[in-house]
Amino acid sequence: MATNKVRRAFAALIPLIVTCAATAAIAATPASCPPTAGVALQILGSGGPIADDARASSGYLVWIDGIAVAMIDTGGGTFLRYGESGAKFTDLDFVGLSHFHTDHSADFPALLKSGSFSARERGLTVAGPGAGGPFPGLEAFLQSMLGKQHGAYGYLSAYLDGSGNLPLIDSVEIDVDKSDAVTVYSGAENKMQIDALPVPHGIVPALSFKVRAGDSSIVFASDQNGGSHDFVEFAQGADVLVMHMVVPEGVTGIGRRLHAPPSVIGDIAQEAGVDTLVLSHFMARSLRDLDTNIKIVKQHFDGRIILANDLDCIATN
Repeated sequence: MATNKVRRAFAALIPLIVTCAATAAIAATPASCPPTAGVALQILGSGGPIADDARASSGYLVWIDGIAVAMIDTGGGTFLRYGESGAKFTDLDFVGLSHFHTDHSADFPALLKSGSFSARERGLTVAGPGAGGPFPGLEAFLQSMLGKQHGAYGYLSAYLDGSGNLPLIDSVEIDVDKSDAVTVYSGAENKMQIDALPVPHGIVPALSFKVRAGDSSIVFASDQNGGSHDFVEFAQGADVLVMHMVVPEGVTGIGRRLHAPPSVIGDIAQEAGVDTLVLSHFMARSLRDLDTNIKIVKQHFDGRIILANDLDCIATN
């Protein structure tokens, strides 16, 4: 009996041992959000589209002085993480949807339904890409979700017309064929500005976002293949750059057309001169040899690296 207990205890420790080995020499993150002052990034989802990694899909919160004011992406599982974070829908100023893969947008209607129980009256700015290939633009996406006549969740259509005591969505759709950055939100009260820039993600229209507040800046690269020099300029000097390490080095085919490998991630962070690089959006293929992938990134980038985990909190100063 004692021997079995020892075996079970050791088995329980194995994931911890593996994790510690993989993340050696990687900067630690604070255990909880939010800090009472300053700007912080919280990871809501650090995983991908497959439900086998004990992680939510992509989603992030930006906190300013203890208030969660911006959410970037709403992938599957982020609805739960949003509640666990303690964020309040009444405080949220902005939602950015980088693209319309499910692991970046599936929980958007769930977030709105939850918010319908709040006392929020003011509008909510939502930004996303225009249409391309088989993918809808933001306006068509919202109609398909919330449209009164044909929307899958038409009972929430008041978000589109402002009726029924629900806040009105102020939608900002970005033409991805234009490479210039566009300001999609500017708030006087919290002194926050958010810009969007199209990024190359195969045939999928996609946006990156830059959140600035005071002297702090956080850039969300989104899913991209790393082929845009405009993005390097967009991320220049950021305090925190979030990049998605979905594929291993040497990947070919559609994986490479969609995503940047570790060496390219490192090159972008180095050329942009960012202070902290947060690696996120992990999948089995990038976790399989995590140590090697991290070493490759570090060969190209000499700044601080943090591996994202759900609900991690990263202060910008």
